[in-house]
Amino acid sequence: MAEENDNPIPESSPKGNIIPINIEDEMRSAYIDYSMSVIISRALPDVRDGFKPVHRRVLYGMSELGVYHNRAHKKSARIVGEVLGKYHPHGDSSVYDTMVRMAQEWSLRYPLVDGQGNFGSVDGDSPAAMRYTEARLMRIAEEMLADINKETVDYQGNFDDSLTEPTVLPARIPNLLLNGTSGIAVGMATNMAPHNLTEVVDGIKAYIENKDIDIEGLMEFIKAPDFPTGGIIYGYSGVKSAFETGRGRIVIRSVASFEQTKTGKEQIVVTEIPYMVNKANMIEKTAGLINDKKIEGISDMRDESDRDGLRVVYDLKRDAVPNVVLNNLYKYTQLQSSFSINNVALVKGRPYTLNLKDMIVHYVAHRIEVITRRTEYELREAEKRAHILQGLLIALDNLDEVIALIRKSKDPDEARTGLITKFELSEIQAKAILDMRLQRLTGLERDKIIAEYDEIKKLMDRLNEILASEIVKEELVVEDLDDIRAKYGDERRSRIEMAGGDFNIEDMIPDDEMLVTVSNEGYVKRTALQEYRTQNRGGVGSRAVKTKDTDYTEHLFSATNHNYLLFFTEKGKLYWLRVFEVPEGSKTAKGRAIQNLVNIESDDRVRAVLNVKTLVDEDYIKNNYIIMCTKNGTVKKTLLEQYSRPRVNGIIAINIKDDDQLLDVSLTNGNDYVIIAASAGKAVRFHESAARPMGRGASGVRGIKLAEGDSAIGMVTVSREDTQLMVVSENGYGKRSNIDEYRITSRGAKGVKALNITEKTGKLVAIKEVTDEDDLMIITVKGIAIRMSIADLRVMGRATQGVRLIKLNDKDAIASVTQIVKEDEEEEIEGDELNPEEGEATEETPPTEE
Repeated sequence: MAEENDNPIPESSPKGNIIPINIEDEMRSAYIDYSMSVIISRALPDVRDGFKPVHRRVLYGMSELGVYHNRAHKKSARIVGEVLGKYHPHGDSSVYDTMVRMAQEWSLRYPLVDGQGNFGSVDGDSPAAMRYTEARLMRIAEEMLADINKETVDYQGNFDDSLTEPTVLPARIPNLLLNGTSGIAVGMATNMAPHNLTEVVDGIKAYIENKDIDIEGLMEFIKAPDFPTGGIIYGYSGVKSAFETGRGRIVIRSVASFEQTKTGKEQIVVTEIPYMVNKANMIEKTAGLINDKKIEGISDMRDESDRDGLRVVYDLKRDAVPNVVLNNLYKYTQLQSSFSINNVALVKGRPYTLNLKDMIVHYVAHRIEVITRRTEYELREAEKRAHILQGLLIALDNLDEVIALIRKSKDPDEARTGLITKFELSEIQAKAILDMRLQRLTGLERDKIIAEYDEIKKLMDRLNEILASEIVKEELVVEDLDDIRAKYGDERRSRIEMAGGDFNIEDMIPDDEMLVTVSNEGYVKRTALQEYRTQNRGGVGSRAVKTKDTDYTEHLFSATNHNYLLFFTEKGKLYWLRVFEVPEGSKTAKGRAIQNLVNIESDDRVRAVLNVKTLVDEDYIKNNYIIMCTKNGTVKKTLLEQYSRPRVNGIIAINIKDDDQLLDVSLTNGNDYVIIAASAGKAVRFHESAARPMGRGASGVRGIKLAEGDSAIGMVTVSREDTQLMVVSENGYGKRSNIDEYRITSRGAKGVKALNITEKTGKLVAIKEVTDEDDLMIITVKGIAIRMSIADLRVMGRATQGVRLIKLNDKDAIASVTQIVKEDEEEEIEGDELNPEEGEATEETPPTEE
């Protein structure tokens, strides 16, 4: 019974072939087999040609059909049927979808299929059915198949072993880097970005010249991915991570610009969108966000794209700030998206995560192998031909005997045997002699055979030279790459914009000195200082800024490209901008609206601009202060460190009362003297230690005691006793006086007289600290500028009327005054001569000081 229990099913039973197994073991084994099949045969690309099997089969099938770039298109259904029937035992949609994607210029950086008909759109429209469309290979795709018939790659049996297909393509172009790929396998996925052909070729050549080159060295040539839809790569840290580790996240922004309609309405115009973004879906979702009030400031939105290119227009409301709206679009819509790079590819049949150098190394190794196998094939063919030519030459050298032998033979087999025996020829040579036409017995044909044999010998020598030297093989790889670049190289489509913290962008920008101009209506620009020339005092000036009738220059100062600009508004808010981020323009250019550069509120305006060297040096920002002055004579002192963390939407710099507004700002080191001037002509001087440091949100303390109807007009901070103060009145009069003439008082005092105010001079409008090395730049409300040397102005008493600095036309007045450090060897030109009574103002007897 025990034996029967051990064998409950007799061998004679029809169920005798059933083998009991553990279901866990079977599931594990079956799933591993399935996983490997998906990884190797479906989802991941080969590192050598950058193709999954379906892509490889489509191109190979098209080449077998002969649909090359210089031949007629063939029906897509014919191509799909060819690939399905011979190589790809899956659904027809998988093959057609693959071919369609290879034809879409917004999907592949370098399309491989030339489609004719409806192949879809960037809006996500489906392509027409395969019976309606036609296709052929692009010229660049034929480079992938070059030399495939020269035994350069291995072949394997197709799904039923009735045919063979290549396991990899020769890949004369580095397709994996150029077009990238994506795929989801079992337990792993790949998402590889496209790159620019010119950059990739230069990078590969750099590696061939120096095998020890590191990732950083390669990045000098291959800057970043280059997407077919263009866009802006925002930030470089993700690119660097992807190149170094094979994994990284790249942020892509749309290319947007601000335009103005004829009626003055502001628009945001998008001309490029991120890679893989469906334009129609993006517009639909944006409309939903606008309707839900999550994005405000947009009155209308429309798609104006046509055959000339993509164009999506957002019309803005009258009170909308364009820069704010655009940032919200970036934040909430697909105008900004990310591309996660995961460089997983098959290396000798196994999946690996590859960095930039790994992909280049494997590609170069593949190309060297292809060149080696191609050379070996060509050498074998050359040797075969040389062998035949040797036999023909022997026959020609013994022509009479050969003819006699052939005539005596009763059949070809006897003739062939006779030739082999008598002249020691091979079977192939004997057959070639028997197949030779009679015309080849002429003298001219004999010379051709000799010449061909000599050429074959030279070719064999060259082929042997290639096989014997790795250096020569690498030279051939470089020659191929140069040819590819000459044929298909193009400019980058995706621009690179460095985000904060990526790397020291200042190293790429010269630290030139600029003149920064901010107009009363909020237009800003920077101009090379060399554009301005020095005039003598009393000149009528030159045209400086092209403005509207209602606009004029309000802030004017010199700064270098690497400096930070701190914009303080009349409401007491602070915004940041680097000087090199300010649009550059000529001295007659209008400039760019500040609202398009920083997110200033629509009902606020810039009142003061501060030029700061750096915001990252701890020693600098913790030992310098910002002192602010308001129109009501309030001062506030705060450590620079509290303003060193830029925010897109700005911060509160000072708490401004309803009846007040911010007037002026200075940067100090803690040991300076503060001088505040009032429009009535008085000025107060006190040490900054009299104002204790306060927090960002404080309102400040009294700086000067003002009379009824008076207001502060400016503030300077000085650190030396030998410095001088320049004061300018609204009618163009001014003077400079020694600082020691302004006695030190307590903070909050009425002050002393700075200028003798008369009807002729007008009220005080500006106060500046100057030296003999400075120039003075004055710009009027009508945009007329004059630049003069401070050294030309003699030092006068504190309470004098001063001299005329600029001749003003009717209804014109001083708008902006600034001092500029004089450059060496500046050109000096003569100004217009003025009448003595108009151009010279005598120093009057100073009245009694009040």
